Amino acid sequence: MTSSRTPPNRKTRTKTGGAILSAMRALPFSPNSDEAGAHAERRQEILEAAAQLFAERGYKATSIRQIADAAGMMAGSLYYHIESKESLFVEIHNRALDAAASRIFSAIAPHTAPWARLEAACTELLDIQLSLTSITLPMMNSIVSAPPDVRDALVKKRDEFESIFRNIIDDLPLPATIDRDIYRILLLRALNTANDWYRSGRMSHDQIAHQIFTIFKHQAESETDITASPRPRSRSAAPMRRSRAARGTGAPVSSEI
Repeated sequence: MTSSRTPPNRKTRTKTGGAILSAMRALPFSPNSDEAGAHAERRQEILEAAAQLFAERGYKATSIRQIADAAGMMAGSLYYHIESKESLFVEIHNRALDAAASRIFSAIAPHTAPWARLEAACTELLDIQLSLTSITLPMMNSIVSAPPDVRDALVKKRDEFESIFRNIIDDLPLPATIDRDIYRILLLRALNTANDWYRSGRMSHDQIAHQIFTIFKHQAESETDITASPRPRSRSAAPMRRSRAARGTGAPVSSEI
């Protein structure tokens, strides 16, 4: 869903640890009966510390010892609260995508027209990806360095998240010549890799999202116009008669397509 290349403004992002922690605290969290009181609070601190490290360093470069140090505890004690580094990363990744999905659902809720729903979804996703307070992009960018079993779990969650856009695009009045899966993949790639080239100042997040949406909508509508236009007449009849007539006049045979 995204490029694995390190975004140019990663250095800026790593200076916003407090913002990352705030975003992590905002993710949905409901401790179950086994995670109550002090234990649940301690585990939340671990999740926040791990989220910051994963966002700054990536999955591979983050160790259990570093997570334990950031949480102010011994590495061995960490396993009282978590199963493994892998499961911890998957949980944080999934919670980040759940939070992103919740924002997108809220953004598209007021709209009923398919194109309006798509523009609202594009605007919200781009804002999530470009926001320094978001941990969604760093989590998604770490998928390449994750072990195969972890990667499988991440891809499964990614597919679930992308179903939001799949359902919206399924309702669009796209011509039959446009493959909806390819349309979705290209649109999401444009939104998810904006952080590679975005620089603040000239255009706002909303303006960039509108440009991306407009380009994709324009392309779809242009393709619809093309397929709706009358097709050129077949060569089988008129050109053949023309060619027979040409035999007696020395005129060239028609070469129209």
